[in-house]
Amino acid sequence: MTATLELPTPEAAREAQAALRLLSPMAAASRPVQKVRVRPEGARTEQSVTVPREAFALFLEILGQMANGNAVTIVPVHAELTTQQAADFLNVSRPHLVQLLESRQLPFRKVGKHRRVRFEDLAAYRRKDEEERRKVMQELADQAQRHGLGY
Repeated sequence: MTATLELPTPEAAREAQAALRLLSPMAAASRPVQKVRVRPEGARTEQSVTVPREAFALFLEILGQMANGNAVTIVPVHAELTTQQAADFLNVSRPHLVQLLESRQLPFRKVGKHRRVRFEDLAAYRRKDEEERRKVMQELADQAQRHGLGY
C-alpha cells in the first residue's frame, strides 16, 4: 500500500507552513509520545490524541515537504515494487534497473513473468550507493587538495 499526495496547492502549502511553525517546537521535546489536542472542523469539543514520536516526526516531514510545494509518497518498508516503480525510486531507467537485478546487485522475486523488488532492499541499495559516491567524491577532493587544484 502506498499513499501519494498530489502537488499541494499554494493555499495548502501556506497552511502546511503555518502548521509546521506551530508544531515544530513540540518535536524538540524528545518525549516518547506527543499528546496533541485537535478539534475537527465543525465540532464543538476538542479531543486529545497521543501520537508516537516517530509518527509525529514523519508528520512534520510531510508538512515540510508540502510547505515547499512537493508531493509526498509513503511506502511501507515491506512493500514490493514493480521494476518501473523501483527505477523511479532510484532515479534510473528501467533497463538499468533490470541490469542491476539480473547481475544480482539487487535481490528480487518473480511473480509469473514480472519482477518484484522489496522497498527495503531498494532503500539499502540506495544508501550503499550514496555512501560509495560520497567516498569517491572525498577521494577526488583529497587528490585535488594534494595537487593544489583548489578544491
